[in-house]
Amino acid sequence: MRSRLPKVLFLAVLIALSLYVFEKWTSTLPSIPSHPQPSEVYRLISPSSYKYLLNQPDLCKNRKPFLVLLIPVTGYDSESRDAIRKTWGQENLIPDFDIARLFFIGQLRERDLKFEEDLLKESTTYGDIIQMDFLDTYHNLTIKTMMIMNWMASYCRSARYAMKIDADIFLNVPYLVKYLQSKAEHNFITGSVITDGRPRRDPNSKWFLSKQLYSENLFPPYVSGAGYVFSADLAKKISMASKFVRPIPMEDVYVGLCLHFLNIRPQFAWKLWPYRNLFEVRHLDYDRCVFAKRIIVTGFTSTQLVNMWTDLKNAAFSC
Repeated sequence: MRSRLPKVLFLAVLIALSLYVFEKWTSTLPSIPSHPQPSEVYRLISPSSYKYLLNQPDLCKNRKPFLVLLIPVTGYDSESRDAIRKTWGQENLIPDFDIARLFFIGQLRERDLKFEEDLLKESTTYGDIIQMDFLDTYHNLTIKTMMIMNWMASYCRSARYAMKIDADIFLNVPYLVKYLQSKAEHNFITGSVITDGRPRRDPNSKWFLSKQLYSENLFPPYVSGAGYVFSADLAKKISMASKFVRPIPMEDVYVGLCLHFLNIRPQFAWKLWPYRNLFEVRHLDYDRCVFAKRIIVTGFTSTQLVNMWTDLKNAAFSC
């Protein structure tokens, strides 16, 4: 009994603190829009504004993926795509679980015929490239993310879960699949949740956000854009919400604003005892037994991903 008492007390304090923070947080959230955006504003992220240069419309035909990995990349980053195909994005990774993989790419500023030829060949070989005709820039990541949501809603409604994940991330797919076994299949989104995000008003900041674009002083809770998992039904709902929510050039915050409109709160992915964040959005030096108990860890080169993946296969036998 004594050994359990500290854990019970810790849990009680944590719950009380969470309720207090939640009450304070709900009193300062931005209001929910009641009218759709003006058409000239919505046009920026409307699916009808863009077209597919490369597409995989039949990827989910006659199949029901348990998980679809949605990976935004730049066109020239073929090294990252190859590393992912060899590691956590490889096909038939887990028996009895259908996991699909897609890379989402925008358009170059200047036309490059050799690039277009190589990308078409890669798309034909692997069937995992989707390219759209907006410019592939940092400030267009919100557009790319909403086109990812639209693709899921249009072409892969049969999937159970989807994961938006960056290319420099270590992903522990077996741990993720196990984790999702007990999770909801509707209105569910999880990752590293940020509850105290505020807009940066410094024009020199990479994340500058003017009061004209976003007048509030606090963001609703949102999941870090490095990697998050959501039930596939949310893709259509987030796409619908975007008709009401003014776009901002911060894709993870924008998804959070759409969730706020939908009255859906993201779930923080963590383990209580011992405490650990399962979606680790800071960089950690590789340790087999530490990484075996995380879903993602950020900030690795393609070579590091391949080397870590090779070593992690032994974790089940040594950790």
